[in-house]
Amino acid sequence: MLQRLEQLAGAALILLALVDVFLTVLYARLGTAVLSTRLSRMVWRAFRPFAARAGRNRGKVLSFCAPLILVVLIGMWAALLAFGAALLIHPALGTSVRATVGPTSRDFMTALYAGGSSLSIVSVGDLAPQTTPYRLLYLFSSLIGMSVVSLTITYLLQLYNSVRERNTFGLKLHLMSANTDDAVEIVAGMAVRGRFDATYSAFAEIGAEATQVKESHHFYPILAFFRFREPFYGWSASILRCLDTVTLLKSALDDEQYGWVKESAAVTQLWYVGILSTKLLDEAQHQHGAAMHGEEPDEATRERWRSRYHAAVHRLRQAGVKTYADEAVGAEIYVALRAEWDHRLRVLAPAMCYTMKEIDPAGEDPATTERLPAFETRLTSVE
Repeated sequence: MLQRLEQLAGAALILLALVDVFLTVLYARLGTAVLSTRLSRMVWRAFRPFAARAGRNRGKVLSFCAPLILVVLIGMWAALLAFGAALLIHPALGTSVRATVGPTSRDFMTALYAGGSSLSIVSVGDLAPQTTPYRLLYLFSSLIGMSVVSLTITYLLQLYNSVRERNTFGLKLHLMSANTDDAVEIVAGMAVRGRFDATYSAFAEIGAEATQVKESHHFYPILAFFRFREPFYGWSASILRCLDTVTLLKSALDDEQYGWVKESAAVTQLWYVGILSTKLLDEAQHQHGAAMHGEEPDEATRERWRSRYHAAVHRLRQAGVKTYADEAVGAEIYVALRAEWDHRLRVLAPAMCYTMKEIDPAGEDPATTERLPAFETRLTSVE
């Protein structure tokens, strides 16, 4: 009876590993994996206090977390499969599975060695199955081992391709903002001298790329734990840049001249992909919906947002962009729109150890926009 229970436990471990591999690699949907997502969160939470003690090197330490998660995840799958095979083989040592030379040890370490060897398509040869059921078990184990290795390699290639795409998108927004991480620089640069028609296609491209990155986070939840030292590579920073861009477009641009931009599908897409991305990150970081439900901003916060809006409007006028006729009304539109998403980033950014000052310098200190070089210096400079 104990031997049967041991083998049932072994079969359960193998099944658990295969289900997790299937849901992580093949089904690939956030919130479905049995072990991998929980393991990712656990490693990340263990890393955070360790990184906090690193001081200035905190970002560097945290950048190692996601690769370590992958090493731990692959190791977990391998361990589950090896231990599962060992539990299946252990009762059969000395009978159905015997050493090819000399007596057969019947301890569990020998079973673990045999179980691990059975997962390889190339048998070690010093412990061999003697009966048909165990020959089939060895064959089945080798097929499982070969399949898991192939799927893991494919998964890693696709995951790191998604990391590259996300980093490219974050860097693109950073460079479009003239290295300021201020959304108003993106808007001003796209509508410079009052012309949006020539750059609208590029604006639509931003929305398409943001949608692609959002879906990558849906397919590969571990992607949320890739944290780089440069804040503009963070997905929360890119989301904020997208949402603040739309908020400025809706509140600061003149309705008559730019109404077609405000009502366009590209602007709508960029807004909703930002909102959906905050929901996705909330689930990936296991915030229990904390990012979705924020308190009403206090008057000091609203006043800071108004100051941010007025500084942004001044910058747009420098660029020759016609702004909203009633600046006071426009400021209230900006405050109302920002209130829909600001609290979400205030939960999500710290969860990845970014401060709001790092990902939104202009929102936290509106004077940074006012200190920018005059817009017309772009004629002869790239400052």
